[in-house]
Amino acid sequence: MCRAFKSSARAALAGLVGLSALGLADIRPLAAQTPAPNPAPAWADPELVRAARTEGGSLTVYSSVNEQEALPFWKLFEDASGIKVEYVRAGDVVLIGRIAIEQRAKQRSWDLLLSPAVGRLPRDFMQPLDLSEAQNLVPQARDPDRRWYGVYANYDVPSYNSKLVNRADLPKSYEDFLNHKEWAGRIAVEQTDVQWLSALFTHYGEERARKLVGDIVATLKPVMIDGHLALARAVAAGEYAVTLNNYLNLTVNMQLTGAPTDYWGLDPVAVFFGSVAVNPLAPHPKTAALAANFVLSKEAQHMLTTAGRLPVRSDVTPNPPDAISKLGQRKIIVVDFPGDDERKWQRTFQDLFRSR
Repeated sequence: MCRAFKSSARAALAGLVGLSALGLADIRPLAAQTPAPNPAPAWADPELVRAARTEGGSLTVYSSVNEQEALPFWKLFEDASGIKVEYVRAGDVVLIGRIAIEQRAKQRSWDLLLSPAVGRLPRDFMQPLDLSEAQNLVPQARDPDRRWYGVYANYDVPSYNSKLVNRADLPKSYEDFLNHKEWAGRIAVEQTDVQWLSALFTHYGEERARKLVGDIVATLKPVMIDGHLALARAVAAGEYAVTLNNYLNLTVNMQLTGAPTDYWGLDPVAVFFGSVAVNPLAPHPKTAALAANFVLSKEAQHMLTTAGRLPVRSDVTPNPPDAISKLGQRKIIVVDFPGDDERKWQRTFQDLFRSR
């Protein structure tokens, strides 16, 4: 809104300058008075645009991103391309199950998937793509086989309610959690936080990590919560004082509403991506490639930051700007679960967090 107002003001000023110039010089040719058309955005590769126009002008997107955030995001693409987007939103588990059924039946039902669940797909469910905007991503967000590209980053960090816990009292390590017996029953964790658990095993080694998590469970009796957003809201509301871990961007989202919550960094910080992939059976393959290039663009990445998403381009500033830098110098571990690895980690998680 503010940007549009400024653009209008500049245009009005330019118009006044142009009118005054008419009194000092001959009237310019009509062509010189006609404003130049807006240049095509960098992501709108001319060859892809031409090919997409032959595919009927529509696109089907599967995603786990909530509609409140996703619909304005895809409207930006619709307005720039003239392509109509059918947005199908569901949870990651539902999406993966639906895609598996449709792929087995060879149904040409979806074009593009935008979700952290992309990493769970079999490799042959994703079409290799060369996208011009991919060169601007951080290296970790580019699949070596070009089958998926990271769109936003999820950083796994602990969070707390700032009315219930003083920042000076926060643990300096995961071992330090054991010195806060007063948090027993007032600490929570999301029941599927397998990326975080995997990073702990990588950082500490399996034997030490198992003992540490077992001691935390026995001492602090963390409550298992269904859903990362539900966890962020519960801490912000004061239902729990601290989390062992949650998505950084969700804590930021709560902060942006004025809620008394914050996060801090501990080693290790697990990072995984919400990614984009194109269906090899896509009914609109060129349109899907165009949309994927849009998703990686500077404009799209900037729009994602307005909802607290963390960008994967170095030329896009996070919101707030210190969202990542305030973690300090931490060991970042990028987590990716090929094949059935996630199921294995889920079983390990449930075993470790089972009531003792």
